[in-house]
Amino acid sequence: MTGTALILGGSGRFGRNAAEAFWNAGWRVTLFNRATEDLTQAAQGADVIVNGWNPAYPDWQAQLPGLTSQVIAAAKSSGATVILPGNVYVYGKDAPAGFGKDTPHIATNPMGRLRIEMEQSYRAAGVPTIILRAGDYLDTDASGNWFDLMMAPSLKRGRLTYPGPLDRPHAWAFLPDVARAAVALAEMRTDLPDFSDIAFPGYTLTGNELAALCGQALDRPVRARRMLWLPLQVAAPFWATARCLLEMRYLWSKPHHMEASAFDGLLPKFAATDPVDALAQAIAPVLNGASPDRPRQGDAARRPAPAG
Repeated sequence: MTGTALILGGSGRFGRNAAEAFWNAGWRVTLFNRATEDLTQAAQGADVIVNGWNPAYPDWQAQLPGLTSQVIAAAKSSGATVILPGNVYVYGKDAPAGFGKDTPHIATNPMGRLRIEMEQSYRAAGVPTIILRAGDYLDTDASGNWFDLMMAPSLKRGRLTYPGPLDRPHAWAFLPDVARAAVALAEMRTDLPDFSDIAFPGYTLTGNELAALCGQALDRPVRARRMLWLPLQVAAPFWATARCLLEMRYLWSKPHHMEASAFDGLLPKFAATDPVDALAQAIAPVLNGASPDRPRQGDAARRPAPAG
C-alpha cells in the first residue's frame, strides 16, 4: 500500500534518505519548504508525514516543543500517520543493555527528557505515530554525524578515532536501511497500533569490531584509537554543542544493543546491507568526497512517482 509522503527536513540526513526510499518504492513524495509553506495546508492529502526535523542540539529545548505541536496539528488535520526517527537517548544511563519497545524510558538528563516529552506528546495527541528507533547513524553523505565528523577522518592514517572503550557493544544503523524500513512500516501502517515504538536492529559492534570492518571496507589495516574528550571539556563553558556531546558521552561507555524481536516479527524478510558495504559507503565521502551512484533526494522532489 503506497500513497503520498510529506517529508519534513528533506535536506537533513534522515529526511534525505527517507525521500529517496519512498520515491524508489513508488510513493508520491513531497518535500516541505518551511520558508514558503504552511504545514497544515501542505499535509492535506498526505498519507504519511515523515518528521525529519532535527534542530541542532543546543536548540532542542527552544524548538522541539513547537515543532512537535506543528506536526501533531498537521497530522490531526490530514489524518496522516507520523513517522518519527527515534534515538536511544530516552533510556538513560541506568537502562538495561537491550533497548526495545518494553525498555522503560528513564533518562533523567536534559536531552533525554526532551526526547521523552516529545514522544509522549505524540502518544497523548492520539495521532497515528510510528517511531523507528535506531542507534548511531552511518550515512552515505558526510552529514555531520559522529562517524563522519569525529571518527572516520583519521582513517586516512589507518586509525579509527573511537569515543569510548574499545570493547563495549554499541548500536549502529545504516541510514538507507532505516529509510527502507520506514517505507515498509508505512505500507503496513493500518495494521499497526496507533502508537508504535519499533527498534531497528542495525549492527551491534565494539570499537575494535568497527575498526576491523573499516579495514575490510578499505582493504587495508585499521586500528581503533581512543578519542580525547579533553578538547570538548575545555570548550564546554563557551560552546553549547560541546556540553551536549559531553552530556551523552555515557552512551559510548554503556554497552547496548537494539532488540530485534519486534522488528523481525513485523518485517521478517527485511535484508540489511552488509556492514562492510555500509561502511564503505559511509567512509567514501569522508575520505575523498565521493558520492554514491544513487538517486538523490532532489530527484524525489522533481520527479515524484505516482502513488500506486
